Amino acid sequence: MNSMVPGAERTDEYRALINKLEYARHRESQTRKRYQIIACPAWEELAIGMERAYPERFHYHKTSWGKFPDGTDNIEVGGYTPHNVIAGERVMFLASFHNNDVTLSQFQVLVMLLQSFIEELVVVLPFYPVGTMERTVKEGQVATANTYAQMFSNLPSCGRPTRLIIYDLHTLQNRFYLHGNVIGSLKTTIPLLLPYLEKHNINCIAFPDDGAAKRFAHMFEHLGLDVVTCGKTRDGDARVVAIQDGDPEGKNIIIVDDLVQTGGTLYECGMELLARGASEVSAFVAHGVFPQDA
Repeated sequence: MNSMVPGAERTDEYRALINKLEYARHRESQTRKRYQIIACPAWEELAIGMERAYPERFHYHKTSWGKFPDGTDNIEVGGYTPHNVIAGERVMFLASFHNNDVTLSQFQVLVMLLQSFIEELVVVLPFYPVGTMERTVKEGQVATANTYAQMFSNLPSCGRPTRLIIYDLHTLQNRFYLHGNVIGSLKTTIPLLLPYLEKHNINCIAFPDDGAAKRFAHMFEHLGLDVVTCGKTRDGDARVVAIQDGDPEGKNIIIVDDLVQTGGTLYECGMELLARGASEVSAFVAHGVFPQDA
């Protein structure tokens, strides 16, 4: 329809240019934001690295994560003494909920920060550990994805919602469990993988199950790579990994998934690809949990 209107194509080109310039302006304004960083012990080295790499954007304040003799928290957050440089500032908190003890300690710091007259709070929680427990199958079970979301949603307000950044959340619907004072901001690690594909001549992407394929396949469409999808099928009394779609023969393949616990399914997937003629198999997983002795 626009092609029938005089000057429509020129108008469309103009709007496209304006939108591109506006996006560039927006990105520049975002990169000028400066954050005061508070980090849990697990991310202290990352915080130091961020400050060294981008001193104009990040300033890290070391926090003392101590305990009283009775085991309760004795925490002193950095940036408050000898002068308070936290009030009125944008604050980024680097979080890691790898066990219940540290999780509770960090929630206490989040409450304290939000009651310190800060301008905004960004919580970076790369791995959401309860993402696989978003439902129950019988009465009495606790859906911990819901309880974590309740705790986040009821944090104090500093005037604007707290932004919770999570990478490759296992069940995407978890973002809608958050409400009130917290908004989920979902990111993916796939952009970190893309340069590796060309460097190592990867010509095929494999997924260990249909869920992973639906989750990630569209992120590789622009590369024109072959795709293989695996899945578990029943072989007598056992369930084995088999190829459900695609041909791995002669391909240099990388298996992509968001989460690995023991690595058993990933290993079986790789062995099946090799058995079916793949020339080389590697794997990329956003979150390697490997609990206990896995």
